[in-house]
Amino acid sequence: MSNKNLQMATVGGGCFWCTEAVFQEVKGVEKVVSGYTGGNAPGKPTYREVCSGLTGHAEVVQITFDANVISYEDILVIFMTTHDPTTLNMQGADRGTQYRSVIYYHDDAQKEVAEIVSKEITPYYENPIVTELSPLGIFYEAEEYHQDYYRNNQEQGYCSVVITPKLAKLRKLHADKLK
Repeated sequence: MSNKNLQMATVGGGCFWCTEAVFQEVKGVEKVVSGYTGGNAPGKPTYREVCSGLTGHAEVVQITFDANVISYEDILVIFMTTHDPTTLNMQGADRGTQYRSVIYYHDDAQKEVAEIVSKEITPYYENPIVTELSPLGIFYEAEEYHQDYYRNNQEQGYCSVVITPKLAKLRKLHADKLK
């Protein structure tokens, strides 16, 4: 008999490879799936279509977590402190609406928690937080080669230059929340 309380969170903080790598290290996180949501193009979008910026989709991760181990609030605090929630439609060199900072809430309770976390985190940033807060629509799983990207490609330049420092920040700020 399982005592797990599995819940889901869906967030976008720029390139989904970065966000996926962060949450794969968090205690209580059972699964992280890279994908797309928030767009308006019909059918399942491809990576190339999303990167064009024409579909309206964001690169996101869907996180399955055990709420008995980590709270949704803690998931959002980690999310808001491991990317820059003050830059509109960009993270670092990645630019376009597909890289927007966004929290897709699954229900009204998640929306309320997201609003509280955004308000509480605001004083820690010089610039205003621009993280979008939207209801979750259809989530499309990204192509297989995007899953576990950092784990499978750590030697690649993007991973070592962009993701590895993000993981160092995670370890510094949230050591108590890591596996």
